[in-house]
Amino acid sequence: MKNIRKAVANDLPQLAALFDQYRIFYHKESDIPSAEKFLQERLENKDSEIFVAEENSELTGFVQLYPLFSSTRMQRYWLLNDLYVNENHRGKGYSKALIEASKELCRSSKACGILLETGKSNDIGNQLYPTCGFELYNSVNFYEWSNS
Repeated sequence: MKNIRKAVANDLPQLAALFDQYRIFYHKESDIPSAEKFLQERLENKDSEIFVAEENSELTGFVQLYPLFSSTRMQRYWLLNDLYVNENHRGKGYSKALIEASKELCRSSKACGILLETGKSNDIGNQLYPTCGFELYNSVNFYEWSNS
């Protein structure tokens, strides 16, 4: 049975494995011990909200959101930073269910919205997000400064 819920410490081994798959998708080296440490810190420090998709006690996907604030709206915003579903479980509605959990977090925290970015070449994401009610910004430029 499909279940979407907040991640807990007991999820860390499976969640770290999924997070590692996610990072590999974005061309990073596999590093499960560091992934587990990173996620454990997020959970312990309450730096982010992580929801997991679960089927028959197996984690199939996750979404991680970080809190931001909009000065002009004077409200919290959420940054949907990570969304991943294991390739063996895609096409079953897990991504949409995880996005719905994210929207419920937005509503319950009285936030003004959810922001996300995805690569122009992410065909699946670029089809998924508009069907879930996200609008593509055409009126802003997104810049990044990296501290290398």
